[in-house]
Amino acid sequence: MQNDERVWNRGSARGRRRSQQGFSLIEVSIVTAIVLLIAVIGIPAIGGYVLENKVPKVGQELARFVMQTRVNAGTSGDPPYAGIGTENLASMVADSTVLTRTSAGAVLHGLGGGGTVEVESDDAGAGFLVRLAQVNHVACPSIASVLQRVADRITVSANGGAARTVKDDTTPYSALSAESACAKGDTNQFVFHVR
Repeated sequence: MQNDERVWNRGSARGRRRSQQGFSLIEVSIVTAIVLLIAVIGIPAIGGYVLENKVPKVGQELARFVMQTRVNAGTSGDPPYAGIGTENLASMVADSTVLTRTSAGAVLHGLGGGGTVEVESDDAGAGFLVRLAQVNHVACPSIASVLQRVADRITVSANGGAARTVKDDTTPYSALSAESACAKGDTNQFVFHVR
């Protein structure tokens, strides 16, 4: 019986030593490499997914501003949109969870690094435009597709280049032409002209 106990004790001590051994350096290195690879591939994809999900909400908020501005435009002899500016949008989005109003009165759209929304009078007050600067390519053409219902003319410029018209009186809106006008990165600018 004592012999059996000694054998059992020796066996369990060996088992304990074996179970207390850690991972080898190679195993830790392989797991670390796999985690880093997943992070390098996954993080940009997640960022793009987040931007894609913001587009409809930003578009709806801007479309609401356009429609509200059209409804509230004066019908007197004065140009209906004379004097309109970004401050009009900023006051409307003060409580928005989609568009961000800064303390300086700027409005940020969240569709690219530090991208802004600007509103200004156009055509001597007969119309106005909504300009989205620094829009990421992931939002192309979705933001144009959402706002093409309320805009009479849409132009897109990439990397500070010449603006391409993707919708006007003679050109029907095409998501493919809007997408082809965009460049990779936060370098795209959309201008939505409203009359």
